[in-house]
Amino acid sequence: MLLSLGPPQYFWPREQALAYYRAALDWPLDIVYLGESVCSKRRELRLPDWLALADAFAERGTEVVLSSLALLEAESELSQLKRLVENGRYRIEANDTSAVQMCRERGVEFVGGPTLNVYNLRTLKMLMADGLRRLALGVELGSEQLAELRDAAAAENLELPEIELIAWGRLSLAYSARCFTARALNLGKDDCAFRCIEHPDGLKLSTRDGTEFLIINGVQVQSFEVCDLAPIIDELRASDVKVLRLSPQANGMAEVVQRFRDVIDGNPAAPIPGHGLGYWHARGGMAANP
Repeated sequence: MLLSLGPPQYFWPREQALAYYRAALDWPLDIVYLGESVCSKRRELRLPDWLALADAFAERGTEVVLSSLALLEAESELSQLKRLVENGRYRIEANDTSAVQMCRERGVEFVGGPTLNVYNLRTLKMLMADGLRRLALGVELGSEQLAELRDAAAAENLELPEIELIAWGRLSLAYSARCFTARALNLGKDDCAFRCIEHPDGLKLSTRDGTEFLIINGVQVQSFEVCDLAPIIDELRASDVKVLRLSPQANGMAEVVQRFRDVIDGNPAAPIPGHGLGYWHARGGMAANP
């Protein structure tokens, strides 16, 4: 079982982001995803910066994948995607069908990101024909759906690609053409002043009675509860999950990575209060996890 660091979800100042990844060079990771996947206006790091970081990780023997945007809205974003796909050095995480199409047209193998909406074997087979070699499951897919996918593949004597699962972090629930952070601060999306940079782990959203409910992060809405699948590592192994993905957070990430490395190496992990199992057991979003 491999351990990956997912693409950054939040908007951090340039020096903070660079320091974060310099520290990550020494974390016990097998795979690292680099690049902006949430909002094209976040340009503290640009493609040359991401490629320089990619080279540093590759020199350490870490597999590097460059992540694409989950939601493209402009020609300029397609041009940036083209440069990403044609980087010539590193595999791409395709997070929407525009990236899939570009990879297919250029004969470039890719990782299917969690926003591709793969719910059945027919869709997965089409993507595999296009060049998909690893699939990061959508956050709402759990053990039952993965078992169904494996059973369907077995019935056709088909070997599935590597399955990657988000095992740590707040889960991305929705993307929108509107910016939730700008809206919350009474700003227009085009005049947002990049205010999400003031919230390094997103902006908390509470219900009227004060219950913390969601995290808003630019055009993305996330779960408030942090998903933590470390306590059920044996169940994940039995489901033939090959890669555990950890979503970056501003603080304490080195300890999170080490905890999961220890779990992969055979040391059990206890549940963390206030954390849950996401959708893995198909429970309601506000339901208590065992």
